[in-house]
Amino acid sequence: MRLAIIGFPGSGKSTIFQALTRSKPEQQTHKGHRIATVRVPDHRVDALSRLFKPDKVVCAQLEYLLPCSAKAYSLDGRSDESFWNEVRPCDALIHVVRNFQQPGGEMPRPRDHFIKLRGDMIFADFVVVEKRIERLDLDKKRGKKVSAEERRLLEACRRLLEAQRPLLDDPELAAAPLLKGYTFLSAKPVLVLFNNDDEDERLPPWQEPPELHNPLVVRGKLEMELGELSPEEAAEFLTAYHINDSAMDRVIQHSCTVLGLISFFTVVHKEVRCWLIPRQTAAMDAAEVIHSDMKKGFIRAEALAYEDLIAAGTYQQAKKEGKVRLEGRTYIVQDGDIINFQFNV
Repeated sequence: MRLAIIGFPGSGKSTIFQALTRSKPEQQTHKGHRIATVRVPDHRVDALSRLFKPDKVVCAQLEYLLPCSAKAYSLDGRSDESFWNEVRPCDALIHVVRNFQQPGGEMPRPRDHFIKLRGDMIFADFVVVEKRIERLDLDKKRGKKVSAEERRLLEACRRLLEAQRPLLDDPELAAAPLLKGYTFLSAKPVLVLFNNDDEDERLPPWQEPPELHNPLVVRGKLEMELGELSPEEAAEFLTAYHINDSAMDRVIQHSCTVLGLISFFTVVHKEVRCWLIPRQTAAMDAAEVIHSDMKKGFIRAEALAYEDLIAAGTYQQAKKEGKVRLEGRTYIVQDGDIINFQFNV
């Protein structure tokens, strides 16, 4: 799963990327954009490691993309299509909104900047929809067979976008399988980050629409500096700035939330491993995440809730207490399940 970090110039996108990934500014691909893989922090992995004492521990991971901003905006101030083309393949967006005063004295306008960039995404999607509808109508005139359902869905998209509303406002439409190939920007889940000054931990005033769902406040520059310190120096730093935990850890965890992901664990061959899957995933499909053969030869899943294991103290004790369950292929995996898949190929 990959998330793109977007925002206006000066919002602190690069700072957030560096803080998240512990990377340096010069680390980038030949295309100019930067991609990094990040470990998903999970206290349950640490607890399972202490309990089972494995030889190997593998955490779940996410990818973060910082698009090339060299040609992000055209002369009229609108986002460049090549910029959005880098973003479209991503599964979700992190929208960084400046909420600090710039060195030149310019005060932040978080709501205006949020609405402007969201409007750019809506416009980019509208252009795609218009072109596709024109093409479908032309193909129909030429006697070619076109999908009436696709045409209907695109018309629904056009109405929503013309009203300056993102496609995500209609979750069913945004998730329509026939539209998946369009990779619409405004249909992607969004995590909004307000990038504040070092001393400011507050959300900006936000009384008017659009309503934001679970935005986060981060102090990007502070977090970036924190990532460059030794553990001892970092501890002093955290105390001085009243930081209980890393904001970047919260950003990663919220990234999983906006992507609709949960975690399950496997403990096999002296290895503890965390896996990310979408919510409402059946056991058979969760097995396929590990290996396609597990789905083909699926017999059953031996499942134990993390909380039940911790309460019992050992896997054997949990089994004695009847907490280990045998589940079939349609069982919906729950967040924190420890699963042993039984299969035969």
